[in-house]
Amino acid sequence: MTKPSYVYVTYIATTPEKAWRAVVDPDVARQYWQGASGPAHVNVSDWKPGSRWEHQRADDTRTVDVVGKVVESTPPRRLVITWARPKEVEDESKHSRVTFDIEPQGAGLVRLTVTHEDLERDLPMLAGISSGWPIVLSNLKSFLETGRALPRS
Repeated sequence: MTKPSYVYVTYIATTPEKAWRAVVDPDVARQYWQGASGPAHVNVSDWKPGSRWEHQRADDTRTVDVVGKVVESTPPRRLVITWARPKEVEDESKHSRVTFDIEPQGAGLVRLTVTHEDLERDLPMLAGISSGWPIVLSNLKSFLETGRALPRS
């Protein structure tokens, strides 16, 4: 049976370099990477292939909610990472994969495609993925275009 995948595409009035920085720079991500009611998060790594990355809460706890490895890093065009719960990091069958493709579409416009694939049929994770990415990517778009993320509910 095929594992579920999600593909999200958005067009953002920005440059590839600014979109890349928004994905990999914790100071920028803190501004927009949040769910509807959860805490803001940052992504921490040196972003070199083979390196570990962590999705940490951007509060004093620095709780790590997701971990993985950098599979591919081609700034400012493509980032591929694995994605797993911290307690499942040793079980590669539980890892999914996220690809960020940033494509210039002319002066000051990029197409950002985020593909999250190889998801386990794990209902809490699937629910988080299917509702989380649209919020995060909408916030990213708003932040890059206006300097502000969407208001939190």
